[in-house]
Formats: sequence, structure tokens, C-alpha cells
Amino acid sequence: MKSSVSHICKRTTTFTTSPRPRTFRSDASLNAIAKASQDRVPSLALYNYPSFSGSFSALFAHLFHSRLNLPCLILPFSSVHPLRVEDLCTEGLEKLYLLDFLGPKGFAEEISRRASTCKVIGFNHRKSVLRNVLSTEDCPENLAFHVNVEKSSSIAVYEYFSAKIAEARCSDGMVESLLEPKDRDRAELLLKYIEDVDLRQQNLPDIRAFTIGLDEWRSKLNCLTNPYMYEQLLEISAADLIAKGNSYISVREKAAKKLLDKGVRADGNSDLVNEIGKQLSLRSAAAGLRPIGAVIYMQRNNLKMCLRSTDSGTDTSEVAKAYGGGGSLSSSSFIIRMDEYNQWLSMNRQDHLKVF
Repeated sequence: MKSSVSHICKRTTTFTTSPRPRTFRSDASLNAIAKASQDRVPSLALYNYPSFSGSFSALFAHLFHSRLNLPCLILPFSSVHPLRVEDLCTEGLEKLYLLDFLGPKGFAEEISRRASTCKVIGFNHRKSVLRNVLSTEDCPENLAFHVNVEKSSSIAVYEYFSAKIAEARCSDGMVESLLEPKDRDRAELLLKYIEDVDLRQQNLPDIRAFTIGLDEWRSKLNCLTNPYMYEQLLEISAADLIAKGNSYISVREKAAKKLLDKGVRADGNSDLVNEIGKQLSLRSAAAGLRPIGAVIYMQRNNLKMCLRSTDSGTDTSEVAKAYGGGGSLSSSSFIIRMDEYNQWLSMNRQDHLKVF
């Protein structure tokens, strides 16, 4: 098998601006906490923002407390400018939920120490937090961690509040479950897809399309700025997100194919790197070459080469690592000097398929 890759040359110019800082220890948050303290609200739930697991966990906390008419303040928590321990030690606080995060090292422990009459309950599924989680023996009695790397936080929180609402079922039987029957199947399927993304399993059908369709909701996940967040989350359908994602993928694939079929440079289309690379991978394989597509563009004074493959048995990162880059099996990249690239091109001119 010839060791060649298909490639397309393109040049892009990127203008960057410094992002404006996003503040979540805002006046709105602090005012809400101050009012909760004044009213002696017994429960406070902080959710990881802008995480989908965190936002759906907030939804389940909201449903639980609303169904049972229990006062609870729910706020987004971001590591950009986080709320502080001293902000959260409010009057009358009995329970503090940390949904899809545990905070900086020692954060939950410090809250449980300062607010000794408050039960702190944290949920997370990330392996990175395991080293910061206290053992059961070392945990204070008012601190509980629910960390399961095999179950997403949103599902863990859903199961937690479902069990709690069953325990607190009204004597007349009106409160039977956390979700209404009309919403349950749709929401539970959605949670399975979110878990597939959270745990990076990529097992469910159309998971890439689902992820693309879901991502447009990220801007709506702040319950302070979006008072309709809970209603909107309840209405999301995995089928609708997959359909929207597939439509997006189709449009981009057609745009990439159009560029290649015209035989023109791809200047100004850096956002199509992935689609162009994959189509080049297929063309390379059809030509009897290695199933790798290389999309090249200027970055500062050098070239950046992005490698893509549609063949699960091909590791593009082997090539990238040889030039000081890296990535995954199907997607990797590296920086190469123009003279190095021209030398490589002249040495392999007879073996590679050129698409301009």
C-alpha cells in the first residue's frame, strides 16, 4: 500500500479579539442569595454552568421542590468567576446541592465545616475529581459525595430526586413521580444521549448529530437570564436534535464536496476542515492510497496540517506525532514549515493525489 495522503491547500486569515470576561458572582446572584438568607430558604442548589448535565440536574431539583412546595434557590455556578464559600453560608440553610460539580479542592468540605447544620450533597461523574473526594471515613456527617464515573450526573440526580419524591409521596397519591408520564420517556431517552456524550462512549446511534443539535441550547442554560429554562428543557426531544444535527452535517458535507468538485482552493472555508478532510480520506482510499485526508492552511508564518480519516484502522496521530503534533486516531494536526512541506511534496509528487 502506498503511503500517501490526499491534500488540499488553503489559506486563511484569522482575526482574534480578547473575550469579554463572564461573571457569575453577579449582583443578581448575590442579591438572590441575600434574599434567600433573609427569608431563611432551607435549600440551595448550584448547578454546573454551562453543562447540560448540570442544567438538567437543576431541572430535576426544581421539579422536586416545586412538586412538594419546598422553597429552594437554584443558581448557575461557573468556574469563570465562582461564588465563594462565604457567599453560601446563609441563614436557615439546611441543604446545599452541588449539581454536576464539587467545586475547587476543599470547597464542599469548607462549606460543610462553616455551615455545620447544613447537609452538603455533591454529584459528579468525572474521573478527575476522584483524587479530591474524601473517603467515607474522612467525610463529615453533613457532607455526602455521589461520584460515579459510569453514570452521568444528570441521571444520578434524576434518580436521586425521583427516589426522594417517592419517599415524600402525598397521602392522596397525587405526587407519584418526578416527571409527568407525557414527558418521562422523551426525557429519559434524552438523558441517555447526554450520558453517552458525558462519558465519551459514543455508543448511541446518531450521537454526533445529537451533539451538534444540542449545542445550540448552550446559550439558554442560565436560569437567571433565561426564566423559561426549565420549561424549555422539558420540551427538548432527542429525535428533533438528531434531525437538526443531521441537517447541519448534510449542508456542510455538500459545501465541502462542492469546493472539491470545483477544483478550487478552499480559502476562507476553514470551518469546513473536518468535512473536507473526511471526503479527501474517502477519495484517497478509492485511489489506492492511505485513507487519510490532509487539509493545509497558513497559520502565522507556518503551515498547519489537519489530518482526518474515515477508516477506524488508520491512526492519523502517528503522522502528526512524527512532526511534533498530536490528536486522536481519526483527527490530528501538526505545524510544518513551508520549506519542510515543499520538500515533502516534491518527494511524494508521484504518489499522492492532489486536489486543488
